[in-house]
Amino acid sequence: MKHCKTHLVRVCLFFLAVVPAYGQRGTIGVDVGETTDKFGALSSVSAAEVGVDGQVSILNSNPKTGRPAIVAGGELRIPSESNQYHAREFAFYGGARFPFRNWTFGVDGQIRKIYLPTSIVDNQFFVRYKMELFELPLSVKYTFGTGKRAYIQAQGAPEFRPRWRSNGALVVLPEPNLDHGYFVRGTVGYNFGKWYAKASYESRYFSFARDEGNPNGLYNWKSNLITGGVGLNF
Repeated sequence: MKHCKTHLVRVCLFFLAVVPAYGQRGTIGVDVGETTDKFGALSSVSAAEVGVDGQVSILNSNPKTGRPAIVAGGELRIPSESNQYHAREFAFYGGARFPFRNWTFGVDGQIRKIYLPTSIVDNQFFVRYKMELFELPLSVKYTFGTGKRAYIQAQGAPEFRPRWRSNGALVVLPEPNLDHGYFVRGTVGYNFGKWYAKASYESRYFSFARDEGNPNGLYNWKSNLITGGVGLNF
C-alpha cells in the first residue's frame, strides 16, 4: 500500500507541475476493471484493478501550419492483489498528436516501471526483478457523431529490452533476455462536456529466452485488462 501511495503522489505532483505552467487543455480520470495475468506455466489468475490516468496539452495543434499538438501524461495501475499474481505499474510519457479531419495520429516516448509479483512455486519463493521499459506507442483516434463527441482509439507498440532492478531477492539470478513482446489497446469513449466516459481493453505479452535467467519460463507474462471509467475535461 505504501508503494501505491508513493506512485499516486508522483502522478499528482506531475500534473500539479505541468498544468499551472501551461494552462492548456487536459483530462484526468479513474478506471475500474479486471486484470487476468498468467506467468509461465502457472494458472491464470484474475483480480480487480484500479487505474488513474491523465494528459495535458502543452502546445495546441495548428491545422493551418500543420503543427502537431504536444502532450504529456501518465498513468498508475493498482491491482487488488500484487504479492503473488499481479503487477503494479506506473508510466509517464510525452509525444505529438497530428490531427487530420476526424482522425488524430499520435506517437509517444514513454517510460514505464513495473513491479512484478513474487510467485510461490513448489513451496519456494521466486522473486522477479523490477522491470523498467522504454516504449514508443503509436495511436490512431477517430471522432464521430454530433459535435464529434464519440471516439474510438487504437494504440500499440512492440516491447524493447527492459532494464532490470533488484527486488530484494536473497538469491540473485542472471537477468532474463527478452525474445519478443508487445501491447495493444482499444478504447471507446464519449465526451459529455466537462466530463467523459470510456471503456478499454488491453492485451500484453512478454516472452523471454529459456535460459538460467528465466527458469521454467516464469518471466513469460500474458496479461489481459478490461476497464471502464469516467474523468474530467479541464
